[in-house]
Amino acid sequence: MAARSARRGVPARDTVVRAGVVDVFVVRSAARGWSHLVLRRAQATRCPGTWEAVHGRIERGETPPAAARREVREETGLAMERLYALTVNPFFMKSTGSVELAVAFVAVVAPGPVTLSPEHDAHAWLTRAAARRRYHWPRERESLDHIAVLFRDGTAGNAEDALLIDG
Repeated sequence: MAARSARRGVPARDTVVRAGVVDVFVVRSAARGWSHLVLRRAQATRCPGTWEAVHGRIERGETPPAAARREVREETGLAMERLYALTVNPFFMKSTGSVELAVAFVAVVAPGPVTLSPEHDAHAWLTRAAARRRYHWPRERESLDHIAVLFRDGTAGNAEDALLIDG
């Protein structure tokens, strides 16, 4: 007999945990450190008006790095010079009832104009401190701190061999 939820009498099932999304922190070289790209969600999307990093689902048959490259291209139109692994952030997705793992990356991009997708209605290139104040999600602010430590000299330093995906 299937286990039942004590609250509603419905069959209990295991919660699915999967790497289903990517977060990509887009950076470019600035006079002192990095300049961070922040994107504002458009009104007709989820979480309208929030400022975020590049986000997107990993499509069937796609690797997390491939999803990161695709999402940067689709959401910003920027040319990527290097892609680095950063961390993995778990969160609960209400719509699916699953625990999603957001695989986070740092994308170093070349100078150029940002071409926004319909998901966003504004963007800004900000210092780390300004991006920290602007980002809606606490984990995005934490990721900025990781970027400041791991990529302070423009590369991943001694961890380059472990973190560099391509570039």
